Amino acid sequence: MSAILAAVIFIVAALFALIMFVASRYQKCPSDRILVVFGKTGGDGQSAKLYQGGGALVLPIVQGYAWLDLTPIPIDIELQGALSQQNIRVNTPATFTVAISKEPGVMENAAERLLHLDQASIEAQAKDVIFGQMRVVIATMPIEEINADRDKLIENISEALAVELRKFGLELLNVNIQDITDESGYIDALGREAAARAINEAKVRVAQQERDGEIGSAEAKREQRVQVASANATATEGENSAKVTVANSDSLRRQQEAEAERSATAAERVSQAKAAEESYAAEEESERRRAERERATEYANVVVPAEIEKERITTIAEGDAEQMRRLKQGEADGIRAVMEAEAAGYLASLTQRAQGLGAMMDQAGGSAELAALMMIVDQMPKLVEEQVKAISNLKIDNITVWDHGGGDGKGGQTANFLSSLMGSLPPMHELAANVGIRLPEFLGEVDEGQAMAPKLRKLADHIEDTAANSPSDSEVPAPNWDEDK
Repeated sequence: MSAILAAVIFIVAALFALIMFVASRYQKCPSDRILVVFGKTGGDGQSAKLYQGGGALVLPIVQGYAWLDLTPIPIDIELQGALSQQNIRVNTPATFTVAISKEPGVMENAAERLLHLDQASIEAQAKDVIFGQMRVVIATMPIEEINADRDKLIENISEALAVELRKFGLELLNVNIQDITDESGYIDALGREAAARAINEAKVRVAQQERDGEIGSAEAKREQRVQVASANATATEGENSAKVTVANSDSLRRQQEAEAERSATAAERVSQAKAAEESYAAEEESERRRAERERATEYANVVVPAEIEKERITTIAEGDAEQMRRLKQGEADGIRAVMEAEAAGYLASLTQRAQGLGAMMDQAGGSAELAALMMIVDQMPKLVEEQVKAISNLKIDNITVWDHGGGDGKGGQTANFLSSLMGSLPPMHELAANVGIRLPEFLGEVDEGQAMAPKLRKLADHIEDTAANSPSDSEVPAPNWDEDK
C-alpha cells in the first residue's frame, strides 16, 4: 500500500514539475514589445519567429528568445551648414521620433539588425541615416522654398527617410523642423525685405484709407444735402401722390367691394347650384350603387343557388347517365356474349349435322335419294309414335250404346263409329306429305282393313251381341283385348 502511495506521489510531483517547467518556458508577449524566438524555428528559411502580442512556448536547448522594445525614440538633429540648391549653407535643427516597426516583413529586419542593441545604439544608427537624408533633401530645394514651405520640406524628408529606415526595421513617427538659419544672412535679409515690404504696403494702405476717408466724408456731406432736398421734394410729392393714391384707393376699394359683392353673390349661386348638382350626382351614385348591391344580392340569392342546383342536377344526371350507360353496356356485353355463345353452339350443331350428312352421303355411295331414304327410316319410329299418340290417350272403360238396330244394310251405328275412328287417323303418306316428304312406294299404303281392323271389327261384333241380349240403355263392357295376343 505504501509503495502505491509513493508511486502516486512521484507521478503527481513529476506532473507538477512538468507543468512548472512548461510554464517557465512559455513567454507572454506584452503589447509594447516584440518577442523574437530564434534557434530551431521549423526549417522554413526564417531566422527567427516574431510575436507581437499573445505568447509562445520556447523549447529548451534548441530555442532562445529576446525582446524588441516598441517604445518611441526621440532623436535631436542639429544639422549645420547643409548646402541648398543655391549652394547657400543653412542650419536646420529638427527633432525626429522613430520606433521599431510592427509591419510584417519590416520587423524581421529589426530582429536581424537591432535585436541585441540598446536604445543608444539604435538612436546612433538612426541619427546617421537622418543626417544623410536631410542633406540630400535640402540640396534639391531652393532656400526660399525651404524657408517658406515647411510642409513640403517635412514631406520630402519623411519620404526619403521612410525607405531607408525600413531597411533597419524602423519607422518614422514624427518630424518637427525648428528655426532655419544660414551663415550668410540670406534668410535674415529675406526676412527684412519681407518686413519692409509689409511695412510699405501697410503705409500705402493707411494713406489710401485716409484719402478714402476724406473723400468719403465730403461725398457723404454732399450726398447728405442732396438727399435731404430730394427727400423734402419727395416727401411733398409723396404726400400729394399719397392723397391721389388714397382717393384712387377709395374708388378702387368701392369698385372692388361692389365687384366682390357681385362675385360673392354669383359665386354663392354657383356654389349652391354645384352643391345641388353634386348632391344629385351623389344621390344618383348612391342609388346606382344600391341597385348594384340589390342586383348582387338577388344574383347571390337566386342565380347562384340556381346555378349550384343546375350544376348539382347536371352532375347527378351525368352520373345517372354514366351509370345507365355502363349498365346498358354491361347488358349489351352479356347479350353479345350469349348470342356469340348461341351462335357458336348453333354453328357447331350445323357443322356436326353437315359432317353427319356428309358421312351419310359417303355411306350411300353419293346417292341423294338413298341418303334421304336413310333419314326417313331413321325418323320412322318417331312418326309411328306420333300417330299412335293420337288415340293412345283415349281411355275407354265402357261404352254405352243407344243403337235401335236400324241401318242402311252397311252395318250398325257402332260399327260405323269405329270405322270413322279408324278413318280419323292420318295415313302415313299424308303425314309425310304435310312436311314436304314423299315416301317411296315400297312402304305401301294404309289399308283400313289391316292393322287395327281386326280389333275394331271384334269390338263391333261384341257390341252388337251385347245390345241384342241386353236392354237398350245398359252399359256395354269393354272387350278383353289380351285374347288376341
